[in-house]
Amino acid sequence: MINRDAKDTLLRLSKGFPVVAVTGPRQSGKTTLVRSVFFDKPYVSLEDLDKRGFAEEDPRAFLATYPDGAIFDEIQRCPDLFSYLQTIVDNNPRMGRYILTGSQQFGFFSNISQSLAGRVGMVQLLPFCHGELCAAKQGLSSVEEAIYRGFYPPLYDRQVTAADWYPGYVVTYLERDLRQLIQVKDLRTFQLFLRMCAARTGQLLNLSSLANDCGITHNTAKAWISVLEASYVLFLLQPHHKNFNKRLIKSPKLYFYDTGLACWLLGIQNKDQVVTHALRGALFETWVLSELIKGRFNRGLHSNLYFWRDRSGTEVDVIIEQGDILFPVEIKSGKTLTTGYFSGLKKWLAMADDVTGSARLVYAGDEEQMRTQFDVIPWHSVSKLAQVV
Repeated sequence: MINRDAKDTLLRLSKGFPVVAVTGPRQSGKTTLVRSVFFDKPYVSLEDLDKRGFAEEDPRAFLATYPDGAIFDEIQRCPDLFSYLQTIVDNNPRMGRYILTGSQQFGFFSNISQSLAGRVGMVQLLPFCHGELCAAKQGLSSVEEAIYRGFYPPLYDRQVTAADWYPGYVVTYLERDLRQLIQVKDLRTFQLFLRMCAARTGQLLNLSSLANDCGITHNTAKAWISVLEASYVLFLLQPHHKNFNKRLIKSPKLYFYDTGLACWLLGIQNKDQVVTHALRGALFETWVLSELIKGRFNRGLHSNLYFWRDRSGTEVDVIIEQGDILFPVEIKSGKTLTTGYFSGLKKWLAMADDVTGSARLVYAGDEEQMRTQFDVIPWHSVSKLAQVV
């Protein structure tokens, strides 16, 4: 088993909260992680019809079966359990008693906020990060392989290729779960929507354009984006509000959590095609953003990442907000450094002198450099940056 960086976070939270909840996309390793960390607790999958039936029909008797706590997997299947858990932990607030997992933010977060607010420690678990694979001596040999293959655990703990695994994942999990949430009548339209979203990774979100390309309404596109966010398929990076007396872009940028899934949706068939693909730059940027977010989530933190762009086109790919200090990060998919790579960072440093932290450039090359104004970070060292954002 590959050790997860979130393990220490789970153990820490279990000492300060009676309930610990782990959420994330399907097949990200939630069940494997909680069963290994809390190996002494009974495990109950609420995907099982008999267990779910018992929990729905007689929740009190169901929970009484596990007086010392348990792992309840996919608990959003039985939303009534949240209220009963509240009563139990209020009467006996023993720390780390119940461990919950869920794959959909909609029901999961809403029930936690209504019934278990202040009683639960939260971890969002995404697929493997590059640092975890390197620690397990399964690091990828090239950035193109990392982008193409993606980081879902089944691709690393069994003999299956990305080309074989992603089609089944999309049909078995994404389409099934998402259709339950939004009741899609025309599956082909939703499949097209997924592919159009992949084609826009790393770009400003234009809902009207996306809706027109898919033949759906603006409101439908907005609702489907929300569901894809809630299911950890994609996320929206918000623009930072600091304006420096300039007019700013207000639209968010769309990114996929996993570039392997994005590549499959784009029809990329092997890692060599990533090299010359028109979206190589966007996919590399997506990969870096995903690694940075994993670093935050694995420590039990929310994202503190933004981008900055004014109306004249001046842009910084990532702004890391730490208190009053804003750390700029530029992302370039080229493997050879050029002076033009630093132009956006130089403009930022000139504008934001009183609020800026050290500037970093992440690129697809292999050499690390410590320059006067910039730290140059190669792709394989992004995990180091992800641990401090």
